[in-house]
Formats: sequence, structure tokens, C-alpha cells
Amino acid sequence: MKQIIQDLRSGDTMLVEVPAPVVLPGHVLIRTQYTLVSRGTERMLVDFGRAGWIDKARQQPEKVKQVLQKVKTDGLMPTVQTVMRKLNQPIPLGYSNAGTVMAVGKGVTHVKPGDRVASNGPHAGVVLVPKHLVAKIPDEVTMQEGVFTVIGAIALQGIRLVKPELGETVVVTGLGLIGLVAGQLLKAHGCKVIGIEPDAGKRKLAEALGIHSVDPVVSDPVNMVMQATQAGADAVLITASSRSNDIISQAARMSRKRGRIVLTGVIGLDINRSDFYEKELSFQVSCSYGPGRYDPEYEEKGNDYPIGYVRWTEQRNFEAVLDSMASGMLDVKALISEIKDIDAFAEIYGSLDASDKIASLLHYTEEATVDNKKIRLSTGTSRAIDGDIGIIGAGNYTSAMILPVLSKLNAGISTICSARGLSATQLAKKYHIPVVMTDASELMEDNKIQAVIIATRHDAHAPMVVEALKQDKQVFVEKPLAIRLRELDAIQEELFHTEGSLTVGFNRRFSPHSRAAKKLLSTSGPVNITATMNAGFIPREHWIQDPDIGGGRIIGEACHLIDLLVYLTGSKVQSVMMNTLHPGTPESGDNASILLRFENGSNGTIHYFSNGHKSYPKERIEVYAEGRTLVIDNFRRSHYFGFKKSGMKTKQDKGQYEMFKTLLAQWKKGGSPIIPVDEIINVSRTSILALESVKSGGWVEVK
Repeated sequence: MKQIIQDLRSGDTMLVEVPAPVVLPGHVLIRTQYTLVSRGTERMLVDFGRAGWIDKARQQPEKVKQVLQKVKTDGLMPTVQTVMRKLNQPIPLGYSNAGTVMAVGKGVTHVKPGDRVASNGPHAGVVLVPKHLVAKIPDEVTMQEGVFTVIGAIALQGIRLVKPELGETVVVTGLGLIGLVAGQLLKAHGCKVIGIEPDAGKRKLAEALGIHSVDPVVSDPVNMVMQATQAGADAVLITASSRSNDIISQAARMSRKRGRIVLTGVIGLDINRSDFYEKELSFQVSCSYGPGRYDPEYEEKGNDYPIGYVRWTEQRNFEAVLDSMASGMLDVKALISEIKDIDAFAEIYGSLDASDKIASLLHYTEEATVDNKKIRLSTGTSRAIDGDIGIIGAGNYTSAMILPVLSKLNAGISTICSARGLSATQLAKKYHIPVVMTDASELMEDNKIQAVIIATRHDAHAPMVVEALKQDKQVFVEKPLAIRLRELDAIQEELFHTEGSLTVGFNRRFSPHSRAAKKLLSTSGPVNITATMNAGFIPREHWIQDPDIGGGRIIGEACHLIDLLVYLTGSKVQSVMMNTLHPGTPESGDNASILLRFENGSNGTIHYFSNGHKSYPKERIEVYAEGRTLVIDNFRRSHYFGFKKSGMKTKQDKGQYEMFKTLLAQWKKGGSPIIPVDEIINVSRTSILALESVKSGGWVEVK
């Protein structure tokens, strides 16, 4: 299928061929017929991509601060690599889609295959959309009209915040696409609407739709509104896009006492306090399509808000807009400026600044919507083992670490797979991987692929490991191995029957600092180790914080330190107990101290904290043994006290390169796993039981 993307580094807008996504639970698979180009939003993305480095930095000063801080803690080159990687990740453009349902995932009941639907899917021939972002198009509404649904919902949500009443006067500042839709919907609410727009063509169209408009260049809009209303506007809805602060000041001055101002556009917000203070004005920013937007419980998990408590969710706003079209209250046909086939996308994106165009539609031909879940890009690379390597997952870790390292090692990667296809396609092009697919089960069943690297979200790790072992694959899975004990048990059971092997991405033990420490401690008896991870804050909304998807940060990241302590002590964990800063709260896993007893008598303490300062190094390990002390500082420096050597210094090296180098050699030549399987299971079980110990309030045996 075909999809439009924006390259943030070069500024190029491109039409690329990607494999079609596969249907997932709670999602709807849609064959696109039309998408709508949002000139305002998409122009901002395109302009940002085209901007130079200095202009990019000026537009995102907070990002610049983060970059400078990362340089201090991680060094220059790792920071440069991170920035370049972020800029190399393409952005899928578009969010207004109309098409036909191809398939529905488990839990989807409001639409079925064959239904015509509107969604916030991108500019792509086939899209996969969460069920709450999909609404059925009524029979009275054409596909060309239905594609305006999402834009209409943005306007409608702004209006809901305005809370218009019959007979009120509402000013709409900016008569672009959203402004013209909002003006019509406000008229349907029984309001008197005054539009402010400098473009003559847009004012003419507004007048044809029954919206009185004012040219702010010719006439003072504040005086015009005050003359028309005497007391001032009851409300102002700002749909304009401008960096100027004049618009918000103008809105305040034309409002009546205790008037309402709502922003759906993008403007300067240097507010004059006196403008608002004297009239006791209210100001609110509207968030996209309505309640539920950016809430993973609603959008990703499909948990609806009860209608008795939240009457208008984003999906119900979609439906209301479609009903308005069906009844004739909302006319969007008049807003269509042009319709182009997807292959002619450049004609539209080359004229995003054209003031004479309101809505540009892209039409998808049969060729653009080919439902092919596997595409071939090139002829492939050299072989690192007898068969080929397949990668499942094309997220940050794959792009930041796995593929750069495997590329240096000349690994034979034949296939890369991701659920939606775009990220995998871009990585395949960069690293010359010949096959891209979206169906992981097809990759597993390919007998030519002898080794599988799994780097998906954590909840998919264990099921995919079991499936790969059943196919007798050599398996590498990025940590964690599992997020539930029953998943771990299933993996252990499969290990008895498979001819394959299992490795988990516990890379810290392969760092030169860890290897040197292990050698120095080889003659020691039981040791005491304190390991601290200054993990940093991650919002509760992030998927890794979800116990059903990410498993939480102890299972997802602190497991690295548990494994490192197992390696350094030379012993498995016997029992575990964890204490948290806020027991019984969602934040408890972010700030915890884990106590470990080892089978050989060693003791370990892991401090996993998210409330530290960013400038402090992320990881620090202190080992105390027989009157000697060894310190590993963020895997850049090691300090030895009581040893012949004083320490060592390297660029930051957490062991990823050495881990994959050793792994490829083991896959090629055979032999024992590079990490003993019993240690992998012990570490994985310990990380899960650490959370269980919080509930029990005591030590938990690791069996």
C-alpha cells in the first residue's frame, strides 16, 4: 500500500510503499477511499522539517535543554546519535480518513466488514485505527463528506467548551477549514456568528454559508463587534494560526463581561492581565476531538467513558458531526477545493500556503490500497549464521541499538516486522533489509529464518518467545522475558522441548567495566553490592507503566541490575524483598529499594529511583569485598580501591556490542547460551516476585 510521510531531517514529504497493517484486538482495519489534508497542522510539520538546525532548535527550546543535559551525563557522541535517530524517524501525515472496513479485531462491535466509516487514520491506503476513533458513516453522507468528520469534531469540541446558548453572539476568529465548519455548527446552535478573516475568498465562502464576516485589515473588528452587540461578544472561538499575540488581546477586548474565549488554533499567548481581569473573562484551550484524546485507557484499551458521566467523547463527537451532515445542518461539500489521486500528492503539498484553497482531498486508487502484508525491498545482506535473522519490532531500541550494532557486525538480517509497517520499512531501507512484513506469525513460520530477535512491547515478549521456541528458533528477546509468572512457567516448559535457544538482552554483564570487575572479584567470597539507577521520570500514561502492557519499571528495567548482580556475585538470587516510597500507589514501582539474598551468601541492594536530578549519572554500582571496594560509574569509569589498578575509563559502554557479537558467534558455531538459562529464569522470576513482596510485606523465596 502507499503512505505519505514527512522526513523531519530533510523536510521532504514522500509517498512510500509499506506493507499493510494486520488487524489487532480492539482495532478496525480500513481500506481508505479518501483522506483530507489539514493545511494548518500539516503545514507546520512540513515547515519544521524544512527548517535548518538553528530554526529547529529555536522552535523547541525545551528539547535543546534536554540535549545539553544528556551531553553532560552520557557524552557528546551518544547524544548526537540520539538526536539524529529521532530526526530520522518519519512522521506519518494525516488524521482525517474515510473508507471501508476490511476487518475488525476482538471487542469491536459497532462496525463490521463492509461498513463505510470515518476515522483519524493517516494518509495511507490501509489503516489500522482504535475502535473509539472510528464512526460509521450514515447512508445520507458520501465518502467525500465523511472525510470531514475528524475536522468537524475538532470544531465541535471547541464549541462544546464555548457552551453556546440560543441567541448568543459568538465570534469565530479565522475562517479556514475549522473556522468555516465551526461557524455552521454555531448557527445550528441558534447563535449569531461573526467571522474575522483577512482573506477575501474565505470571507466570500463564509457569506455564502450564512456567516457574516469582517475584514480585520479594513475595519477594526473590536469596534465592529461592539457596535453589533452593544455589550460585546458572548464568546470568541479562535481557530486561527498565527504567532501574533494580537489575536488573544483582540478577543478579550471584544468580549462582554464574563465572556468566554476558547482556542482551537495556534496563536501567541502573551496575555495582558488587565484585559482579562477587568471583565473576569474565562479562557480555555480545546484538546483535539474531545474527551478521551490521548488517554490510553480510552483510545488504546478501548474502555469507554460512561455516557451518564461523559456525554460527549471524541467518538460521540464524530457521530454528532456525521449526524449534522446527514440532516443538512453542516455543509462540507462547499469546502472542497480540489480532489487529487494519491500519486499527485505533491501538487497539494507544494501549495499548502495557497490562500484560495480550503480543503484538499486525496483519493486512493486500487493500486494504492493493495492489502499486501509483505513487501520486498532489496537483495539482502551477508550471512552471520547458516540461516537468516528476523527482527520483530521496529521501535526505539531496535533503531537505536539493535540494528546499528548488527550492521557493524555484518549480521545476516533477512526480514523485519512491525504491526503497522512504516517504522519497519524505514529501517529496512536504511539497513538494506530485503523483506518487510506486518504479520509476526508469518515470520515465525518461515523455515529459512533460523534466529528471531524480539523487540516489541513487553506484553508480547513471552507469547512470541514460546511461539519461536516451538518453531525451534534461536531466540533473542529484549528484556523483560515475561511480565507474569505464568508466562515464565510456559517458557520454562517449552525450553524442555525445543531445539532452539534463548537469550535475553541483559547487556550490562557484557560491559568491559563489568567484565573487568568480575575478573577482579574472581577470588572473592560473598560480597556486598549496592547498585543505584537514577532512572528519571516517565509519565503514568506511558505504556511501560501499564502493568498489563509494560509490566512496570521494575520488571521492565530494574531487571538489568538484578542480572548484573547475579553476574558479579556468581550466584543466583535466593530471596527478594522490595520497599517502595509510596506503597499501594501507581508510583510505587518508580521509587523502590530491592534487597537481594544470594545462594552463596552475598547481599545486594538495588535503588531504583525516578525522583533524582537529571544531571546525576544514571547508573552506579558499588562492590565491597574482603577489604576492597570497586565502583562502576555509569559504565564510563571504574574506580578500584585496594586493588593493584586504580580503575579504567572508556566511552560509555553498556555492553550491547559485545553481547551481540558473542550471540552471533554462538548462533553460528553452536554451544552453550551466552547467558546461562537458569540465570535468565532466576533474574526474570526475581523481578516479578519483587513486586509480589511489596504486597506481602516480607521476603519472598525465588524458586
